[in-house]
Amino acid sequence: MAPASFHSNSTVCVMDASGHLGLSLVESLLQRGYTVHAAVQCHGDSQFDGISCNKQNLKIFHSDPFDYQSIIDALRGCSGLFYNFVPPEDQPTYDDEFMVDVEVRAAHNVLEACAQTETIDKVVFTSSITAVVWRQDGNSLPSDLDERKWSDVNLCRKFKLWHALSKTVAEKTAWALAMDRTINLVSVNAGLLMSPDLSISHPYLKGAAEMYEDGTFVTVDLDFLVGAHICVFEDVSSYGRYLCFNHVINSPEDAFELARKLTLSSPSPPQSYEHDKKITQQRISNRKLNKLMVDFESGPRLE
Repeated sequence: MAPASFHSNSTVCVMDASGHLGLSLVESLLQRGYTVHAAVQCHGDSQFDGISCNKQNLKIFHSDPFDYQSIIDALRGCSGLFYNFVPPEDQPTYDDEFMVDVEVRAAHNVLEACAQTETIDKVVFTSSITAVVWRQDGNSLPSDLDERKWSDVNLCRKFKLWHALSKTVAEKTAWALAMDRTINLVSVNAGLLMSPDLSISHPYLKGAAEMYEDGTFVTVDLDFLVGAHICVFEDVSSYGRYLCFNHVINSPEDAFELARKLTLSSPSPPQSYEHDKKITQQRISNRKLNKLMVDFESGPRLE
C-alpha cells in the first residue's frame, strides 16, 4: 500500500532556487504539476532558461534571506517551502566562524516568516550529514550513526570544521523555532552532493580523511536528493530528520575515484592501491529515509 500523500494547496516555494539543488527541485516540482515560487538572491533569471518543462507555473521572486519582507512575499500563498541555504555572493564561504552567524540568521528569518504565513503547512529544510557525524565519542559508538545524532559544536569549533558547525547550529536553530512556533518541519541531511562543479575546495570535505576512516563519508546524487526532498514533503507520515545519501566512500577504490573527480588532473593511485583492498565498515545509516521512499514515485503527480 502506497503511503499517504500530501494533498493541499499545490503552490510551493523553493528558496534558494539558484543552485544545483534548487534548480532541480524547481524543475521536478513543475513536472509534477506544482506552481512554484522560485526565490533567488541574485537579480538575473537566466538560470531558469535551461528548464525543459512548461514554465507557465513558475513565478520568480528576488528574495534575500536577510530581508524579511522579501521572504514573506515569496511565501505568500504557498503551502510548502523547500529551503536550502546558499551563501550570499558578497559573503565569504566557510572559511571562518563568520558564516555560522550568517547561516543561522538566514534560517531564523525564514522559519519566522513561515510562522507568519498562514498557508504554509510544511517546511523541508536542507541540512547536511556534517551536522551528524562529528562527535567526541565517534569511534566508541555501539551502533551506527543515524538521524538521532548531532555533531558536537565544541569539537567542530576546535578543529575549525566551519561547514559542520554552520549546518549544526543553523539546523538546531530551525528546530527550536519550529517547535516554538508549531511549524511542521522536516529536515533532509544530505551527504556530499555530486554536482558537476564539485571541487576539492568544497567545505564539506574538511575532515574527509577522518570521515573515511570512521565509515561515515557518504555522497548523494542530485536526482536522489531531489526525490528525497519531494518524498518527505508529499508523504504525510514524514517527521524529524532524514539522512540522505546513496553511496558510501569506504574502500580505496571509492576514494581514488572520488579524488579523480575532485581534481583537474588525474592522480596516480598510491603504490599500495592494488594490494590494499580493505573495506572500511559503514557506520552511518539512512534506513529511515529508505523505508519512506520505498513506494515513492518520482514522476508526475498532480493533474
